[in-house]
Amino acid sequence: MTAGVCAWYGGWRDMTRVAVAPALVLACIVGLGLVAGGSLTETVTEMMVRMVVVVGLYIFVGNSGIISFGHISFMAIGAYAAAWLTCCTLPMVKPLYLPGLPEWLQNTAEPFWTGLAAAAILSGVVAAAIGLAIMRLSGIAASIATFGILAVEFNIYSNWDSMTAGTSSVSNIPISIDPFSASLFAAAAILIAAVYQNSRFGVALRAVRDDAVASKAAGIRVVPSRLIAFVLSAIIVGVGGALQSGFLGTLTVDTFYFQLTFLTLGMLIVGGISSLTGAIAGVLLITGVTVGLRALETGFVLGTIKIRPPSGFQEVTLGVAMVLFMILRPAGATKSFDVFRFPIPHRKLK
Repeated sequence: MTAGVCAWYGGWRDMTRVAVAPALVLACIVGLGLVAGGSLTETVTEMMVRMVVVVGLYIFVGNSGIISFGHISFMAIGAYAAAWLTCCTLPMVKPLYLPGLPEWLQNTAEPFWTGLAAAAILSGVVAAAIGLAIMRLSGIAASIATFGILAVEFNIYSNWDSMTAGTSSVSNIPISIDPFSASLFAAAAILIAAVYQNSRFGVALRAVRDDAVASKAAGIRVVPSRLIAFVLSAIIVGVGGALQSGFLGTLTVDTFYFQLTFLTLGMLIVGGISSLTGAIAGVLLITGVTVGLRALETGFVLGTIKIRPPSGFQEVTLGVAMVLFMILRPAGATKSFDVFRFPIPHRKLK
């Protein structure tokens, strides 16, 4: 009788955690978008766009164990794909920015949703083509290969003046992303990542991450398992790029390079690289610290003395804080705890 009650309680507790905890997290994210206003509007919107990107990065990095330095290139691909379709608010201006676009694109000003679909499709196609080769690599070799993706994409987009305006900005992109819509996209990205990591594809990829040799012996196909995560991850990151273009209304190639690469990776690592909850926590933590440092950078009064930190104080302090945090807590803020990872049913041996 006691054993039965304990088993029932344990099952109910797991079911409650599985059903309630993720729902509360998603509800809080969407609720934050609803209540954001005034000076918080831009901060919350930017944070939610970053959350889409970091969650997309987690789908591959967290489940495969391969650090990717190239995912921001998919963000750039998605951002420019959306801009090609939606830019500009005045269609006659588009040929001035992007004279190399096909004629049908130069005369097109599609709704944002069309650009979003184009961003997802183009990012996924490029990731599939590249991933067929890179996903055969493991460890540091795969990470270096992803860094090559970032370098190649940056140089192509920086010099492709007729299609991307090169190092100049592409402006007049309709602003269509607010805190609420960005929060909905963040919640959708989290839901997709949760479904993936609890699917047989996610479980198989984590098995490959933990022991590739044993996984092969068990019949798991390593390259397809990695490729599925790589493509899905690239699609979500590409959508994040489209959201950024719809949030800022302007694009510059320089945005999608080292600084954003290391910032998003830092968010994932600080939160907990092997946990979807950690990816969310990392974005919230780093954003909160950044906002606080930004406020200090304007100056503060200490007694009768007004102190104004030097230029670059925010970046240096944030970098030092991230390094110290990773030294003191290498497993991240959440370690391996993840409310989005559902318990796998198993039977005890008698």
